[in-house]
Amino acid sequence: MGNMLTVDPNDVVVPKLVDLLHRDPYLNPYEREIRRRYGCFEGLLKQINAEEDGLEKFSRGYEKFGLHVNPDNSITCHEWAPLAQGLFLKGDFNDWNKLSHPFKKLDYGKWEIHIPAAPDGSCPIKHMSRVKIGVLTSKDEVGVLTPKDTMEDRLCPWATYVVQPPKHEGTAYQHHFWNPPANERYTFKHPRPCKPTSLKVYECHVGIATEEHRVGTYKEFTANVLPRILKLGYNAIQIMAIMEHAYYASFGYQVTSFFAASSRYGTPEELKELVDTAHSMGLFVLLDVVHSHASKNVMDGLNEFDGSDSCYFHGGSRGIHPLWDSRLFNYSSREVLRFLLSNLRWYLEEYKFDGFRFDGVSSMLYHSHGVGEGFSGSYNEYFGLNVDTESLVYLMMANHMLHELHPETITIAEDVSGMPALCRPVEEGGGGFDYRLGMAIPDMWIKLLKEKSDDDWNIGNICHILENRRYQEKTIAYAESHDQALVGDKTLAFWLMDKEMYTSMSKVSGPSFIIDRGIALHKMLRLITHGLGGEGYLNFMGNEFGHPEWLDFPRVGNQESYHYARRQWSVVDNDLLKYSYLNKFDAAMNKTESIYGWLNADPGYTSTKDEGDKTVVFERAGCVFIFNFHPNKSYSDYKVGVGASGKYKIVLDTDAEEFGGHKLIDHNTEFHTKNESFKNRPCSLMVYIPSRVAIVLAKCD
Repeated sequence: MGNMLTVDPNDVVVPKLVDLLHRDPYLNPYEREIRRRYGCFEGLLKQINAEEDGLEKFSRGYEKFGLHVNPDNSITCHEWAPLAQGLFLKGDFNDWNKLSHPFKKLDYGKWEIHIPAAPDGSCPIKHMSRVKIGVLTSKDEVGVLTPKDTMEDRLCPWATYVVQPPKHEGTAYQHHFWNPPANERYTFKHPRPCKPTSLKVYECHVGIATEEHRVGTYKEFTANVLPRILKLGYNAIQIMAIMEHAYYASFGYQVTSFFAASSRYGTPEELKELVDTAHSMGLFVLLDVVHSHASKNVMDGLNEFDGSDSCYFHGGSRGIHPLWDSRLFNYSSREVLRFLLSNLRWYLEEYKFDGFRFDGVSSMLYHSHGVGEGFSGSYNEYFGLNVDTESLVYLMMANHMLHELHPETITIAEDVSGMPALCRPVEEGGGGFDYRLGMAIPDMWIKLLKEKSDDDWNIGNICHILENRRYQEKTIAYAESHDQALVGDKTLAFWLMDKEMYTSMSKVSGPSFIIDRGIALHKMLRLITHGLGGEGYLNFMGNEFGHPEWLDFPRVGNQESYHYARRQWSVVDNDLLKYSYLNKFDAAMNKTESIYGWLNADPGYTSTKDEGDKTVVFERAGCVFIFNFHPNKSYSDYKVGVGASGKYKIVLDTDAEEFGGHKLIDHNTEFHTKNESFKNRPCSLMVYIPSRVAIVLAKCD
């Protein structure tokens, strides 16, 4: 990849570039740069195909690297450690003899060791036995080694199961060789579900999915949480913190062992059972993958694997994230590409994940990592020298590989910058992602609730933020995610109701203006986000019912408490509490979308954005969405413009009794259009829309 920046754009043919430029004419001045980027991708793909027997084989590095049992029960291990002076395998199998099992040095910084089967024909390294790699680095003296010589311990980068040791053995995670007998291996029983057309994602974390003061398990999540998700009407789950991370409070974003599913929740086989059970329910399963950076841990991470500050990462300051204090991958390295692409392939094939949410994409795309960047939307910001071509080409290659291998795969970019064409196919010159997260939307809601009174809400700005996305680049809208739930911030429910949630959420308690307002707006904010904000929708576990309090993992600062690192399912299961109202509304909202399919429809047409009335009216997928955000004004005979004539009925009402509303609207009412144009719509109808209420109408003739 050393010649990546010397591509001549004039020689590059982007197969469907004309489609991209037709779709977004503002890209025309940057055609040369788009060609150059595609040329870098194409050149790399040609190199891999020519030198590595194709991308399909290249992305199965896990079949060669790391520890493997051969058909005769012997062991072979391959590693890449270009600046190491020597590698040695040690563990329970050889009584931790540091020198008895040296690796043989191969070309291009690779190392190999072969261990014959035991005399009885069994595998010499037993299932669950501990192993480590001793690394003789350039800092060590090279010569005749003795048992007294020291070398640095490392975990195999390709380890598939690592475990936190007992306290008396230290804090660094230990590699336990995972090789269960055939009768203990999980066998998948169910096919992958079809890719959802209207993607509704339930973002979740296995460890906090229990109400008890401890870490939850894969098995508990499978038995207790998956049925909840299905009942709520979501069709996909996005699981966080699966790739092993030594520091639990990192929320899974400081990965130490990339191929190891976190052992704190259970075994690899139990994770497979979770995924398979989700598939049996028709749920798409997405993995929150972290390829934007890695933990700085040395003894149980990738950092300094060969003794240098580079190896998998950039050396020097370029290899350290200025805010996250973590290591940054060198995407120009062939072996780093093999490692990361194989990592995606591993979870796709071994665990049957259906897609990935790529974390920290904005950090990857720019040399500045987005730090201090305002991203005004000017196209110059996306096609200048600040763009990291190597990272972008890796993302293009990852998306190309995933969609070639499994066309039904879904990939989601966590990108706050709004990079044009990031969510267009690679053959158009795009980044290849299927969706990006609409990250401005939750920021808007939090800012409104923190800084503005209800009277001061800018209706036009709310609609602008919800509608502001790149044409034909799909966005996943969300009112809040895990970010807003973390300690230091508050969930929407907590911003709306705060301490009143502790005393006034009982259905038998006295009336509370704060709770009434909070429940009403909680439903309305989610519905307008769902209906207007994107082509997909996301919710973080528990927020659908207004989970009380915030999220905080056990750490020194909170005396290692699990009090806030759990989900209090009992409050929503208790029918005497008002949390059930919000839960029922969330399910009804998702199920109404499943009937009418507005997420899979063209963007909504907003006809009314009235600052005085605080009303919003838009149409999407044949439905008419009507919102009255005014804190105290209700409107009878309120005129609404619609695109299609006919008879309409209410199909969703935030004020319905079962959702904790006041039942102010008669659901038997039929709304007949008049051939009177209004707000640039050919027809109109009249509705009663109370204060802090939203309704959805659909044709019934």
